[in-house]
Amino acid sequence: MKSIRLVPIALLASAALLLTGCVNNEPTTPASSGTAPAVAKDDAAAKLVPEDVASAGKLVIGTDATYAPNEFKDADGNPTGWEIELADAMAAKLGLTTDYQIAKFDNIIPSITGGKYNLGLSSFFDTKERQQQVDMIDYYTAGIQWASLADKKIDPENACGIKLAVQNGTTEALDDGPAKSDACVAAGKEPIELLGYDTQDDATAAVTLGRADAMSADSPVTQYAVAQSDGKLVTSGEVYSVFLYGMPIAKDSGLGEALQAALQSLMDDGTYKEILSKWGVEQGAIDKIDINGATE
Repeated sequence: MKSIRLVPIALLASAALLLTGCVNNEPTTPASSGTAPAVAKDDAAAKLVPEDVASAGKLVIGTDATYAPNEFKDADGNPTGWEIELADAMAAKLGLTTDYQIAKFDNIIPSITGGKYNLGLSSFFDTKERQQQVDMIDYYTAGIQWASLADKKIDPENACGIKLAVQNGTTEALDDGPAKSDACVAAGKEPIELLGYDTQDDATAAVTLGRADAMSADSPVTQYAVAQSDGKLVTSGEVYSVFLYGMPIAKDSGLGEALQAALQSLMDDGTYKEILSKWGVEQGAIDKIDINGATE
């Protein structure tokens, strides 16, 4: 999603599903996930909710549920993951429910600016470029990490000429991958061939099936895919280009202050860290909820 502040993190991901040559679209949840913690309404935060949203009684949320462990579908086809639990708890703080709308990643922000969704929840990196279209409610940090088949040694800093699987619309597809390929060409080497897929499941499967040499995704997602692969996949290189995750909302919608207050309340009462710890991603936790915190 785009390089900005470099914040060292070591995200851990737990998993128990084995791959058999392809990616399962319904990964199992970690044994410790259970149900989202019970959350009491925060009256002060709830008073900040715009009247139209308060009257509807719900947050309509666009999500690409193919990005385990952040957001994906359970065995019944319902959205799950640590971000889903966090959004459910955030809504409860505001006295609202959540209405998840499954969408392709690159359709979510246009649907927010078009008024279809109140917000997006799909591991969006907060960047100055995205801030031109939407406001971002920041709640986490993650970086970029590659993975490849265990018998292939791929170096992200020396990957000229390889085939790299990425999810369409992500910073890996729009910025990081092209920048690395352009650097190869500038050095007189073969470009990186970017293979774009509509879902992260398909991008990961391209590697396990031998159609791509490596994949690039957000660090918790890459590490989760490796953990599920029964040794078929390994991480390639370290986490780099760490960003803030942000929930995109329509600019000047009046909803940002309510979401910020609800998330800060979850942080203050310990629920935020509890949810992250259950999913093994607590190393990406931040200390304060901001709006539009990216500086590049």
